[in-house]
Amino acid sequence: MPYTVTLISPEKKEELIRNCAPRIRYEIKSGIFGCCIKLLSDNRALAETWQENFFSISPDIRSHGRLYVLPETTYPENTVLFDPYTKTVFLFNVSYYGWVKSIALGLCGDIPRRRSRDRFGSRRLCRYRGPWHLRCRDFGCGKDHADLRHAPRSPGSDRLGRLVLYPGFRPRDPCVRVGEELLHRQDLSAVWKEYEGLVAAEEYDADGRAVADIRWVVGKGRLLPLTTLAAIVILKRDPADARIVTQLERNEASALITGNRYFNPHLLVKDERKGILRAQYLAALLDRIPCFLVNTTGTPVDTQKAIRSVVGLPGT
Repeated sequence: MPYTVTLISPEKKEELIRNCAPRIRYEIKSGIFGCCIKLLSDNRALAETWQENFFSISPDIRSHGRLYVLPETTYPENTVLFDPYTKTVFLFNVSYYGWVKSIALGLCGDIPRRRSRDRFGSRRLCRYRGPWHLRCRDFGCGKDHADLRHAPRSPGSDRLGRLVLYPGFRPRDPCVRVGEELLHRQDLSAVWKEYEGLVAAEEYDADGRAVADIRWVVGKGRLLPLTTLAAIVILKRDPADARIVTQLERNEASALITGNRYFNPHLLVKDERKGILRAQYLAALLDRIPCFLVNTTGTPVDTQKAIRSVVGLPGT
């Protein structure tokens, strides 16, 4: 079942911490997009996966946000409680690690940046961290199936970014920065038979999901922590539409992205203030790069060719 985020007060947060503290066995700080995020849990497997997933950071650094991930009999399955004032999240009875890491990334998006001004943006715009649930390719971009299934066969010049991106602005061009340690999680053997041997059977969870190092698939040298952004490509599947590639006008792209909640189901706060910041940020981004809609009704190879065509690469 999906989860919903319930906002709580700092007083409620303190009460929950007092109840959780005796059960905490693992406290791990990780560096994610310039933030120090702290995981607190009693689950050893979760702690080990977290450490593999995110970049390590000095334990002396004070955390900007915290995630308590624990079983709790007084709450229903997949309970997510968030105190936006102290940036503290409680995940009770959440068994899916993909949600844990995505909520951690969403938490980073709710932590203001320290920089006061950017060459391209206003003070408010630069303080917004905007995670999108995307995949970035240098060059070309797509999501899981279009990207991973053909990544080993792509030309060596194609390098993969990691799962969740923070588009930002540098002195000349928009750029994307990633915060995860080279991991991809998916029901690997069910979707991609050629990768069946990547994860041992005992490493799959009860729902057939596993965590694997993406370097096993694409090679270590083809992963980048930072790259410039040439285009946004949004994938859709519509057999009734004969068009394969459509370049969207700025207002069309903005309406599509905002109408789909920035393609990110893990935004913790959705109030009016955050909506204004996200809209300002998106407008600045769409002023600098084009946005394309690619229809994925063909084969994955066809989709890859279409994606490569929008950035002027050969359709190999």
